[in-house]
Amino acid sequence: MNDENLFLWTKAAVAAACGAFGAAFGWLGWLILAWVACMALDWASGSAAAAAKGNWSSAAARAGIWHKLGMILVVLVAAVTDSVLRVAVPHLPGLGLDYSVLVLPVILVWYIFTELGSIAENATDLGAPVPAWLTKLLAAGQEASRR
Repeated sequence: MNDENLFLWTKAAVAAACGAFGAAFGWLGWLILAWVACMALDWASGSAAAAAKGNWSSAAARAGIWHKLGMILVVLVAAVTDSVLRVAVPHLPGLGLDYSVLVLPVILVWYIFTELGSIAENATDLGAPVPAWLTKLLAAGQEASRR
């Protein structure tokens, strides 16, 4: 198999995996995947920024991991909340509402903006210039998702 065929097979496999993931989990799955990727990038960039400044410590790295675990618990609570509401809301008398999901995506978007803001701060600590408008945009996105 030559390199060109390997590249085509790799593209096909990635496209198939993405299609299967999208079919199985939909837009909410992609939101969860984006949040997990942002968490990983934040932890890695934070570790790199601390190491670049000579401030890296295993205790601080562990604290970051515990922080991420707390976030995972909040996301699980949001998912259970949506599940309970999905069952309860249609049965509330006189409302006639249909509920699918609200709490989980709001929490995920808020966490994604939080992580992106932290990644931008880490980039600054690594010496990269970060436009002020990007920092403001991320802060506004985080604030909007709190409401």
